[in-house]
Amino acid sequence: MNQEKLELITDFYEFTMSNGYLLKNMNDIAYFDIFFRNVPDNGGYAIVAGLEQIIEFIENLKFDEDDIEFLKSKKIFSEQFLNYLKDFKFSGDIWAIPEGTVVFPGEPLVTIKAPMIEAQLLETVLLLMINHQSLIATKTNRIVKEAGGRPVMEFGARRAHGTSAAIYGARAAIIGGAVGTACTLTAKKFNIPASGTMAHSWVQSFDSEYEAFKTYAEIYPNGCTLLVDTYNTLESGVPNAIKVFDEVLKPQGIRPVAVRLDSGDLAYLSKKVRIMLDKAGYEDCKICVTNSLDEYLISSLIKQGAKVDLFGVGENLITAKSDAVFGGVYKLAAIEKDGKIIPKIKISENVDKITNPSFKKVYRFYSKNTNYALADVVALADEEIKENEYEIFDPQAPWKKKTLSNYYVKPLAEKIYNGGKLVYKSPTLSEIAEYKKAQLDTVWDEIKRLENPQKYYVDLSKKLWELKNEMLKNNKNSSM
Repeated sequence: MNQEKLELITDFYEFTMSNGYLLKNMNDIAYFDIFFRNVPDNGGYAIVAGLEQIIEFIENLKFDEDDIEFLKSKKIFSEQFLNYLKDFKFSGDIWAIPEGTVVFPGEPLVTIKAPMIEAQLLETVLLLMINHQSLIATKTNRIVKEAGGRPVMEFGARRAHGTSAAIYGARAAIIGGAVGTACTLTAKKFNIPASGTMAHSWVQSFDSEYEAFKTYAEIYPNGCTLLVDTYNTLESGVPNAIKVFDEVLKPQGIRPVAVRLDSGDLAYLSKKVRIMLDKAGYEDCKICVTNSLDEYLISSLIKQGAKVDLFGVGENLITAKSDAVFGGVYKLAAIEKDGKIIPKIKISENVDKITNPSFKKVYRFYSKNTNYALADVVALADEEIKENEYEIFDPQAPWKKKTLSNYYVKPLAEKIYNGGKLVYKSPTLSEIAEYKKAQLDTVWDEIKRLENPQKYYVDLSKKLWELKNEMLKNNKNSSM
């Protein structure tokens, strides 16, 4: 698939600001952070995704003559700025938390260090990629967790918000734990399983349901899954499926793969279908269900004892329908002048919108006894975290303290770009999905539960907390 031209998927004010920076000779090195403030669906954690597409974007980023002419036609940009764009190439550094990592609010997922104009012009696309794929990966993981080990397939392409959302939403779903996708292009592009058999239109196209099933089984004997709810699931669908299994597959020594239910009372029907299949000697024939599923409906089906082996999840997954915004933001954290980092902070009456200043790193503390994650600490980039004892505290209530011991600590972010050169090798999609599984194994079950999850500790180091509070104090004094 050719890389789509994305350089103008940029909020227009990023061009107006950049033009101003250039005219005022304000192209100093800047540090920007991408982070999010709240986990979608009031969940306990999120799964970060989208880094590979950020790399693809930066590697192909350039402004061609058509782009320059379009901007010139607005009659507000200087010739100096337009000439600057003609030779544009990213020259900065980027650190990012790898895809598939379990992450929490307030943590820098991506940090950009680059000349101000370069960093500013990356904002929209980087946010778009991180926000979209992290949202879908997180939603998928909620669904997969409630499926209790039963495979979940992504079936949402036709309900996605556009072609790119279908392609990369399916990619994010694989990171989140889906085992396959109905999107053929995603399957091709990322070498993942493609799932799908027949729609109701196939059954309706034949003179009888039996003929539709028989024809399909003859064409695809080794992958026979039949959709049994077009007319009447229990009175015709399943009996016709069993008849075809007996007449077409059994003589060849082939076993059917599954039957699929797409409507009705899925808990009730699945139990009845299971009895019918077992009685006919097809105990190994799986039951797949679809039809506007989400994590809550799947959880309910399992609690009701539904006899379901596979889930196909569409619109509620690919659109993250229940909470369709990840909410990642892109905020200036520091400016560098003459080699000195000058912290910057955004202040708001809304405490959650006050940013953490300066160039930072995120560290995760793990128990040496259990390998479970104990807490994360956002620290200044030049701080070292020693593996001895470490006191964490609530940044909003610093009197709430806890001393960690018998732990080991790891920085979460990796260097992606160094001086404009890519220094990171992207793992395959299957490798990311496996990494995500390992990550989740380090998270307490109380944090992963569907409702009322335990809050995970994300604290500031003492030095960062003191810097932040000093900047808040000084800003308040200067405004009086």
